Amino acid sequence: MASDQTLPAPAGAAHDAATPVALTAGRIDNLAIKLIVFFGGLTSVGTEICASRLVAPYFGDSTFIWANLIGLTLAYLSLGYWIGGKVADRYPRAWLLFVLTAIAAVWSGLVPFMSRPILSASLHAFQNLSVGAFYGSLVGVLLLFSVPITLLGFVTPYAIRLRVHGVRDAGNVAGNTYALSTVGSIAGSFLPVLLLIPWIGTTRTFLVLALLLLAPSLLGLLRLRALTPAAGVAVATALTLVALPLSGHHVIRPAEAGQIIYETESSDNYIQVTKTSDGTVNLILNDGHAIHSVYNPNQLLTGGPWDYFMVGSCFNPGFEPDQVHRALIIGLAGGTAARQMTAAYGPIPIDGVEIDPKIVEVGRKYFGMTEPNLNVIVNDGRYVLRTTDRTYDVIGVDAYKQPYIPFQLTTKEFFTEVSDHLSPSGVAVMNVGRTATDYRLVKAMASTMRSVFPNVYLIDVQAFDNTMVIGTKQPTRLANFAASVAGLPQGSPIRTVGEMSLQTGKVREWTSRATVFTDDHAPVEWVINQIILDAAREEAHP
Repeated sequence: MASDQTLPAPAGAAHDAATPVALTAGRIDNLAIKLIVFFGGLTSVGTEICASRLVAPYFGDSTFIWANLIGLTLAYLSLGYWIGGKVADRYPRAWLLFVLTAIAAVWSGLVPFMSRPILSASLHAFQNLSVGAFYGSLVGVLLLFSVPITLLGFVTPYAIRLRVHGVRDAGNVAGNTYALSTVGSIAGSFLPVLLLIPWIGTTRTFLVLALLLLAPSLLGLLRLRALTPAAGVAVATALTLVALPLSGHHVIRPAEAGQIIYETESSDNYIQVTKTSDGTVNLILNDGHAIHSVYNPNQLLTGGPWDYFMVGSCFNPGFEPDQVHRALIIGLAGGTAARQMTAAYGPIPIDGVEIDPKIVEVGRKYFGMTEPNLNVIVNDGRYVLRTTDRTYDVIGVDAYKQPYIPFQLTTKEFFTEVSDHLSPSGVAVMNVGRTATDYRLVKAMASTMRSVFPNVYLIDVQAFDNTMVIGTKQPTRLANFAASVAGLPQGSPIRTVGEMSLQTGKVREWTSRATVFTDDHAPVEWVINQIILDAAREEAHP
């Protein structure tokens, strides 16, 4: 066999040659194929990223969600590679590839609209405490991606089959086809995150990605003189996809309580601001099952964890409010904790660290985050600690990517850096989530802090499923807390929160070092996943 032997014509080629759409490998428009390969890679990865943003307002973007998205995407692509290779060998027709990618494009563009009723149903399932139905909705949404992603899996093996004319160039064709697809995938990983989603939102990003794939599909059909009625329908669909987002703004996720007064998407979060009937404004992020900031111009104390950062210093002997001169808050959000600290200690310098600049904008606009003593730093909290030479009397940690705490803010090394930036009488105060009965994460955080600080204390937050974990830089005693609170003047917000802590917070000292997280091993997500799964089992078998 000669090394440049031409591939045999497929079965039925003689019949197909009589029609303008049945063109074999020797008559393929190479440019159109390359465009399909590039935009197929771009759309497949871009759709995966957009899928995470589509479900995040309902299910969050935890590692559990990402594992499902990545695993199922790879499964769909693998299925597409397998079936696509078989179809390509049997029907090596360019027009068929372009039709399949056009179908994938149209389906991708319609996914956010088809998924909306399923996602809405998931909210009712969660409110009714039906975990099975809640995650069943997640499965339903993920199944919507099976059709477009599987069809996109056809592209690479199909393109290689169409472009290879002999065994001599098979390796080169396969290599540059995979390279082109990978370059498209790289573009698909950056374009939505850095440009499209922050600029036009998730739904319109789906539409843009769909049109980017639909355009070369139609171009290929045009160049093959294959303008059939199916192609006309595809053109009409493209026009519809452009018109749909112009029909009006759609609420991304209905508010679980109150009225939505603002919503947006940043590169990191879905952000929702709601207002209740009493005028309280709440900051909701992503899946919406936690409140990240509260603001009511007519009321200072919230009853939530933000109030408790002010009482950490009460564990110091002989505490007086004028001993607190500077504070750092990691996880500023809408600035509730900074507002409480300012009310308690006056206009002391406060450095507030928030990683999402869009949340900072929301805090200033809707949460009264305009204190002149507040210095907002947009960055990662641990990076700020490592690059500052400032010393603080209070360092508060309230950083959540619900339901997880970033692991780098949970380790012995992190708390060592916190301790290094505390004054001799400084305290570290951390907000830790839990359920009504499951304190595993609280115990892990308290044990880790106990490996750094001489004394660690716990205060439960009455109105929320949170526990404040306090570490003191100097040796202290539990009895100091009650004595400090009693010595504060009546009407002081510190005294009010301190008395509430003594009455309902089960103030206690933690002495165990059973579980210590380190930078090398910090299974915070595993612990939280176990808490979630056990809560689901308790619901299923009360």
